[in-house]
Amino acid sequence: MNLDRRLLKLIPQTRFWVGSTILSGTLAGIVTIFQAVWLSKIIAHAFLKRATLHVLMPALFFFAAFSVLRAFFIWSQSVSAGEVASKIKEKIRNQLAQKLLQIGPVGIKSERSGEISNTLLSGVDALDAYFSQYIPQLFLSVFVPLLVLLFVFPNDLLTGFVFLLTAPIIPVFMILIGNITQSLTEKQWKTLSFLSAHFLDVLQGLTTLKIFGRSKEQVETIYKISHDFRHRTMNVLRVAFLSALVLELVATLSTAVVAVEIGLRLLYGKMAFENALFILILAPEFYLPLRLLGTRFHAGMEGVTAAQRIFEILEAPVAVKKTGETILSVGHSIQIEFQNVFFSYKSGSRPALKNVSFRLSEGTKTALVGPTGSGKTTITHLLLDFIQPTEGDILVNDRLLQDLDPNAWRSLVAWVPQNPYLFHGTIAENIRLANPKARLKDVIAAAEAAELHEFIRSLPRGYDTPIGERGARLSGGQAQRVALARAFLKDTPFLILDEPTSNLDPEVEIRIQSALKRLMSGRTVLFIAHRISTVYEADQILVLSHGEILETGNHIALAQKGGLYAKLLAAYERGLR
Repeated sequence: MNLDRRLLKLIPQTRFWVGSTILSGTLAGIVTIFQAVWLSKIIAHAFLKRATLHVLMPALFFFAAFSVLRAFFIWSQSVSAGEVASKIKEKIRNQLAQKLLQIGPVGIKSERSGEISNTLLSGVDALDAYFSQYIPQLFLSVFVPLLVLLFVFPNDLLTGFVFLLTAPIIPVFMILIGNITQSLTEKQWKTLSFLSAHFLDVLQGLTTLKIFGRSKEQVETIYKISHDFRHRTMNVLRVAFLSALVLELVATLSTAVVAVEIGLRLLYGKMAFENALFILILAPEFYLPLRLLGTRFHAGMEGVTAAQRIFEILEAPVAVKKTGETILSVGHSIQIEFQNVFFSYKSGSRPALKNVSFRLSEGTKTALVGPTGSGKTTITHLLLDFIQPTEGDILVNDRLLQDLDPNAWRSLVAWVPQNPYLFHGTIAENIRLANPKARLKDVIAAAEAAELHEFIRSLPRGYDTPIGERGARLSGGQAQRVALARAFLKDTPFLILDEPTSNLDPEVEIRIQSALKRLMSGRTVLFIAHRISTVYEADQILVLSHGEILETGNHIALAQKGGLYAKLLAAYERGLR
């Protein structure tokens, strides 16, 4: 019957509106019965007894009153159903957002952002018809026909049994067709998710595709996926229309059976005209809730299919983490120590760090150097509390990192990634992300420190200029300087810099190096170095390879040692030539 227990558990949270929806629909059914009573009386008296308008006026008044009541209850049912769907969708979206935050950027890195966006938007919206139409109709398809039978059986036992015997045929056909529809809807939804994910990936990488002349291939790929989605959608619609035809046909034939048996008895004087007309008027109303259930069964099918992906996200495992409550004072200097830290991705199949131990003394600058995949980014994610060590401890001012309140700890850290994320908003709003309550003069000061102020002044609307999603209107170097401005604005005692000058041209890099020196002065700094030129002034250099620290020291000592660092340095110098 297209019921998902996980979705049904959400209904009690909106029990008032669900009850209101079912009650309004039931009352609309009762009022419809009374409409039929008065309509049959009006017609019988007007045509058989030749009653005048004056005599019929009370009956017409009652009929009009019940018509108004029916319209009111149908409107009330629609409003209540909308509230049910709206509140449940809001709750699910909040749960999904909280779950994605719990999983963290590392956990969702393997997911495609377009597919997750499609689930958050289209997937949750698909639940609307399930909660606002299908679930209430399940109850109404039972209550309303039973109410009709309560009025029909006392008037005509034979017609009551005809109703009773023909009514189950509609749900039986609905279930048989529904099994086919579910399979087709699942295929359609998977195709839509894949199309959304692929389209967003192509859109975000469009510049790169154009540079390498590969954009036309993606146009053809998107066309193929779109054609596949269109084909699957038409298959679903074909079955939906055919099932609607079958259900309408069954309901029409059942009504015809009732009309024939009533007509024959009326012809031979075995039944009063008023009773016959009353039952004949009610016959379509008896089958209407069952027909609507079949129609809304297909409307709710997409919601059930989308719910499978929604609950995959909500039920995804999250690394067990003790929620710390300790809050370090903002005035504290930061010193950090890794003690025999191990970490593995995917349950140990990918060892990323092996017995890593080092110390970041307060006010010092430490550089992480090593080939791609050596574990530098993993150390950063551990320090940002995105992931937890498999073994070992991380101490911050002699306190376990896992005992610190995550939000309070992150407020003491400024992180400048190699590829900063810029959202669709003004450039001032993007800088203010580091401190939402910052005044404009503080934002300007941070931009000046990051050598960005002159560029912003040249923009059409200055600090109020929109920069587009992912900083579409900025160059790589300008986007990097926005990230640096955030770090200046946040003004934290601990800095994590992932090669902050990687996207800058030499002239701007020279200017910004002095700003970086001011930013790092008096702070504990950890920076990931992709270019050896940035580590010369580091107090400590950690050379990593395959998750292990192979060498430790300053630039001069490591260069003379002739180990991995010396090889990386030589490779860098060859690249400059």
